[in-house]
Amino acid sequence: MIEFKGVSKNYGTTRALDNLNLTIKEGEIFGFLGHNGAGKSTTIKSLVSIINPTSGEIIVDQQELTKYRLQIKEKIGYVPDNPDLFLQLTAAEYWDLMAAAFPLDEEEKENRLKKLMELFDMSKHQDETIASFSHGMRQKTIIIGTLLPNPAIWVLDEPIQGLDPQASYDLKQMMREHANEGKTVIFSTHDLATAQQLCDELAILKKGQLIYNGTVSDLLAQAPNESLETVYLKLTGKASDTEMEGDDV
Repeated sequence: MIEFKGVSKNYGTTRALDNLNLTIKEGEIFGFLGHNGAGKSTTIKSLVSIINPTSGEIIVDQQELTKYRLQIKEKIGYVPDNPDLFLQLTAAEYWDLMAAAFPLDEEEKENRLKKLMELFDMSKHQDETIASFSHGMRQKTIIIGTLLPNPAIWVLDEPIQGLDPQASYDLKQMMREHANEGKTVIFSTHDLATAQQLCDELAILKKGQLIYNGTVSDLLAQAPNESLETVYLKLTGKASDTEMEGDDV
């Protein structure tokens, strides 16, 4: 279980995340929705230790993040919102780097890597540099590296973006299977159809504040004759020109 307790993040005078209280249970796919600037990536980057909250606590399996950071990081696989990382490495070198960060024996690594390369159609490209790849191939490379150690908690920031339809379908299937095994999948998306299809529970953020937390069906029950898009837009309103995140705050 993952708990956010009073988590806030300030960037200068900007309040990117405002007193977030949220619980994410094991065995579910949990989605974050919100306009650009809502605080989705700030929440995710706080959980994966890329940034430190200004205040509040994040607790994973009853361990407070700042006290047990290394142990918690070993449980998490993270797909960032930008796949343009380690561009001078080959795909195989990147996967070796990711595997080395986790307690994964060589036989298990090779078996999982073969399966993932075949699934995402990357076997023929493992010795090519990431810089030479299209956006979609870079995204596949990062996803393979993230899933290779089979961490208990998957944290995926806009994971579907750039994927071809087959890869998108396969990743969604893997997300559901992972949750069905009693593990946790957290992802952010702007795609309401994907959220409706996948999420057991979701959180909607607006200007750093949590404005909804619950199931999609409960959200739709608030307006039975309206679409998820309509309900969502009524909750969040139109994003102003000033709600820019830079690196998707």
